[in-house]
Amino acid sequence: YMGSVRQSFKGHSMSVAGIALHPSIPACATVSDDRCWKLWSLPHGELIMSSDEHADWVAGVDFHPHGTHLATGSGDRTVKVWDFQKAKCVHTFKDHSQGVWGVTFHDTGDFLASCSLDHSVRLWDMHSLRCRGALRGHVDSVNAVAWRLCANSLATASGDKTVSLWDPRTAYCSHTFYGHENACNAVAFTPRGDLVVSSDADGKVIVWD
Repeated sequence: YMGSVRQSFKGHSMSVAGIALHPSIPACATVSDDRCWKLWSLPHGELIMSSDEHADWVAGVDFHPHGTHLATGSGDRTVKVWDFQKAKCVHTFKDHSQGVWGVTFHDTGDFLASCSLDHSVRLWDMHSLRCRGALRGHVDSVNAVAWRLCANSLATASGDKTVSLWDPRTAYCSHTFYGHENACNAVAFTPRGDLVVSSDADGKVIVWD
């Protein structure tokens, strides 16, 4: 199927590093090297909300499952949580020592995971607004993190060419996959959670079971 362009719009002054779709309304959020995130209506691209409060590039973006909040991760080493009703940042997590590549909410919305150039993943409790733990084991930047749907496990992809599976409750790495020959930049679970898919800088995609 070869689709046609329905709508396009100029959203940022620099490279767009990430995009997330709102879970319940026709809207998307974009983040950019221009230090901004923006919320757009779809399909016409009308600007709803934006912020330039980050002090460096913004690469990570994810909506809370209820659609009430947005999380962003930045080169300024912070993760910010934005409240749409209040139209402002309501909390900033500062425990990472280097830039943050990705952020992702657990499907319950109770926890947020962020991955960083500092080789770690941080787990944030959205009720206490505290760091509940750090996942350490990679020896290079953690470039992507993904939760397994309806489960207490997640996967990470790293610049060290590996993909790892973790139990966030104990910070235990249950398995590490070796097979990529270059930095891994993305990872995802299939909807049933029985397979992991990862990609790397060489253009290779690997399916793991």
